[in-house]
Amino acid sequence: MIKTNKRTKYIENMFARLKVFIKAQFSAFTGGMCDYFIMIFLTELIGVYYVISIAISCILGAIVNFSLNKKWSFYSKEAGYMFSFPQQLWRFVLVVVSSIILKIAGTYCITTFAHIDYKVSRIIADIIVSLCFNYVLQRYWVFRNCIKPTTQWCGNWLPTKRPSTAGRK
Repeated sequence: MIKTNKRTKYIENMFARLKVFIKAQFSAFTGGMCDYFIMIFLTELIGVYYVISIAISCILGAIVNFSLNKKWSFYSKEAGYMFSFPQQLWRFVLVVVSSIILKIAGTYCITTFAHIDYKVSRIIADIIVSLCFNYVLQRYWVFRNCIKPTTQWCGNWLPTKRPSTAGRK
C-alpha cells in the first residue's frame, strides 16, 4: 500500500513537471514565432542587417515570453513565486541578454562556417539555446516557486527582515 502511494505521487509529480515543461515550451514557441517573424520582416522587407534584426526581434519576443511564463507557464495556485516582480524582471533580463548573445553567436557561426542560410541557422540556434539554457534558468532561477508557501520568504513581496537563525544547527 505504501509503495503504491509513493509511486502514484511520483507519477503525478512527473506529469506535473511535464505539463510545466510543455507550457513553457509553448510560451517559448509563441515568443519565438513573434521574434522570428519580426526578424524576417526587419531583414527582408526593411533591409536591416540580420544580426541587428535578431537583437531587436529577440527583445520583442522576450516580452511575449516573459508575460506568458509569469501568468501561465510557471504560475502555481498552491505556491507563490520566490522572487518579487522586479527581481523576476531583472533575472529575466539577464537570461534574455545572455540568450540573445548565444543566439547571435550561434546563428553567425552556423551561417558562416556551415554555410547554411541565416533563417535555418537561427532556428537551429534557437532550439539549442531554448532547451539547454532558457528553460532551465527561467524555471529554476527566474520563476522559481516557493517550496513552502506558508513561510514569509515566499510570495511576490520582499521580506522586511530575516528570521533569526540562532539556536539552529
